Amino acid sequence: MRLTRILLRSFLFLSLAMAGADVTYAQSPTPAAQVQDPQPAARTANQTATEEAVPAPSAPAEQAAKHMAKAKADFVSLQDGVKQNRDDDDGLVALAGRADELNRGVADISARFAPRLDQIKARLAELGEPPKEGQPPEADIVANERSALTAERAQLNAVQGDAENLTGMIGRLSNEIAELRRQLFAATLLRRTDISASVFGDAASAFVQEVGAFHQALTSWLGFVLKFKAFAFAAAIFMSLATALILLSGSYRLFGHYLQRKESEEQPSYISRLSIAFWSMLIRTLSLATLLVTSFFFLTSFNVLRPDIAPVVAALFGTIGLIYFVRRFTNAVFAPRDPQWRLVRLSNRGASSISACLLAMAVVHALDYFLGSISESMGSPLVLTVVRSWIAALIIGLILIAASFGRPMMAKSRDPDAPGRHWPKGLAIILRILGALLIIAALSGYVGLARFIASQLIFTGAIGVTTYIGLLSGKAISRNETFGDTAPGKYLATRFNLGPVVIDQVGLLVGFCIYGVALAAGIPLILLLWGFHVQDLQLIAYRLLTEVRLGGISISLIGILTGILLFAGCYLLTRWVQRWLDNNVMARSHVDLGVRNSVKTGIGYLGVGIAALIGVSAAGIDLSSFALVASALSVGIGFGLQNIVSNFVSGLILLVERPFKVGDHVVSGTAEGIVKRISVRATEIETFRKQSIIVPNSELINANVGNWTHRNKMGRSEIPVSVSYDSDPQKVMDILLELVNAVPLVLRNPEPHVEFLRFGPYSLDFELRFMLGDMGDGLKVRNDLRIAILKRFRQEAIEIPLPQSDVVFHRQPDTVKPDVAVLAPERAADEPADNHDIDEDDGRVRRLRGKSIEG
Repeated sequence: MRLTRILLRSFLFLSLAMAGADVTYAQSPTPAAQVQDPQPAARTANQTATEEAVPAPSAPAEQAAKHMAKAKADFVSLQDGVKQNRDDDDGLVALAGRADELNRGVADISARFAPRLDQIKARLAELGEPPKEGQPPEADIVANERSALTAERAQLNAVQGDAENLTGMIGRLSNEIAELRRQLFAATLLRRTDISASVFGDAASAFVQEVGAFHQALTSWLGFVLKFKAFAFAAAIFMSLATALILLSGSYRLFGHYLQRKESEEQPSYISRLSIAFWSMLIRTLSLATLLVTSFFFLTSFNVLRPDIAPVVAALFGTIGLIYFVRRFTNAVFAPRDPQWRLVRLSNRGASSISACLLAMAVVHALDYFLGSISESMGSPLVLTVVRSWIAALIIGLILIAASFGRPMMAKSRDPDAPGRHWPKGLAIILRILGALLIIAALSGYVGLARFIASQLIFTGAIGVTTYIGLLSGKAISRNETFGDTAPGKYLATRFNLGPVVIDQVGLLVGFCIYGVALAAGIPLILLLWGFHVQDLQLIAYRLLTEVRLGGISISLIGILTGILLFAGCYLLTRWVQRWLDNNVMARSHVDLGVRNSVKTGIGYLGVGIAALIGVSAAGIDLSSFALVASALSVGIGFGLQNIVSNFVSGLILLVERPFKVGDHVVSGTAEGIVKRISVRATEIETFRKQSIIVPNSELINANVGNWTHRNKMGRSEIPVSVSYDSDPQKVMDILLELVNAVPLVLRNPEPHVEFLRFGPYSLDFELRFMLGDMGDGLKVRNDLRIAILKRFRQEAIEIPLPQSDVVFHRQPDTVKPDVAVLAPERAADEPADNHDIDEDDGRVRRLRGKSIEG
């Protein structure tokens, strides 16, 4: 760490020193928008009134006309540039970028004065039509304003027409540039060169001259650097090495687990093999590429490289990067020394031979590219480049044919050390056809085509396989219950205490991220190899992210992503404000739970609404374009969604009016329980049996709802008590009051009291009434009081009577006994005679105390 800090300090010091020596400063011209108004600030009242009545309408039109004149001049310059660079692909690429910028500028001009046109139309509609013949004349100020606005509208319409015409011309010019580039690409590939002995002789003499010229240029450059740029050269080398050290140490510290294979692991899992192969190849290649790019940047920034040496150094760095990438690719996929980590079923000897063949082809093609850059820098004849590429194509073709006769496939015994088997028949034939095609194309004189095929076989194949491995890694990690078994999954589960379901969802997200990394790294490189330029990729990316058109609608993916991020940020901010208010402000103020819930819900809906507006505005979506959809939707709401809208509006009324709140004890129809949650569509009521009932809000608004705890939780509770006619009523009332006053939860104001309700058919009926501060305690208090009353009545010998019934016996000629037996034979046999008080003489009805006789 100390060494790293020293290197960083040295890096900053040298950067400042070199920047101070080489960088010059220049003041930027003052933009036209910042030019101050030359008129004085002081104005008279009459001038102000006149300006308010008749605005200066020609300023926007004049500015738009000036911008359009400049755009037309730029277009003429583009046309001349296309004529001059019809045979230069790099020049055409630059012109295509300028044409795209000009097109966006013209569109910006049209969009800039479009609001002014709308203002003019609205103002003219307010002024109305001029008076016709025979009508009284209008005021001069109105006539002048209408005339000025009409003239300005004509000017802006003319500018708009010019912008539309210029946009069409720019589009046709862009198509012409694309067609010229396609023709150049086809001509380069299909250009035929006669291969003869004289060609080889000319190439040999040109090669000797090139070696001498390059040696002289390199020697003079090194002498100049060592004599005049020694400090800058040393600083650039030092910074490059420091960058390499920081990159290597950082990459191994962050991604060391994914860069190294464990030799002790005999049977690594499929996902481990894929992950280490993909990430080791990608991270190490990107680290080297970053090192090479920063080294070239430092050398260029410190003015160390001459114009004739800079392309050679860039080509050298590119050659190193290409060869290193193929080396990492072969080691990751074929693993010649680690058969247990191999991704394909090859023998050890087969893996080594295929790796060697691929590396040899990469070296041959990279050397051809590097030597070609030297020839271009030294101005060597074209014949030297043709012969060099011809030799490279022949060598690569012979390597392919020789590789097709090998035996790289793993033996049936699955022993990697055993002699391998031949290629599958179809694959061997394909290799031979490709090799023969390269040789035939080179011998026929189509050297450009042969070179293009060779480069695509090597580098496009390697990049494509690497991308495919990345996609396989993402697919493997996205599988169900797979990410949790990996090292990152175990770390996340332990660090954040995540469950298996959450870890599985994180694995799905990680898999999609790996898909994105693989495609973002592979597709641009393949496009570059197939003839695209960096400017082409930038233009494609810009149009893809900012100007995706669906019919007449233009969608900006960057704008949509920005809108999503802003919406997410505002949503998280809303949640934080909700928690802060609830846990700090309202909790410390002892606000009622229902009020807290209403405030939280209201802030939540308000925040989500504001976040949605901000997100839609940032995404650049014009809500006016959805007017037709909104009108159709309103009709649908009127017919099919009226219940949902009714529930929504009812929910808002409940949240604002608060006839009941969370925690209240309510009774609605057949539902009785505690309110647990109030949303904009329905209310959740939990019964005392822990059943959740979802009641639509409209039913709660339109129906009768009983709320036991509307204003407060205080309520009255009753206990009915019945005693026998032999009891003393006053004593009973005193006992009940004594018992209820002994309960701490019973309120003393209003005080408890006992009501003597009625003379019952077999008892004296009382009712003990008392107030509770919390109705939730009513069940416990009533239970305790009933137990205390029962115990006290038993102590005081106060009888709680049983229900009594009247039985009528009719006198019979014989005896009464048989009648009793007929009415209740079982009871007549079991119960003693004194339980039945019957007058046998006149058959009068007497009351039977005890259990009633059914019959």
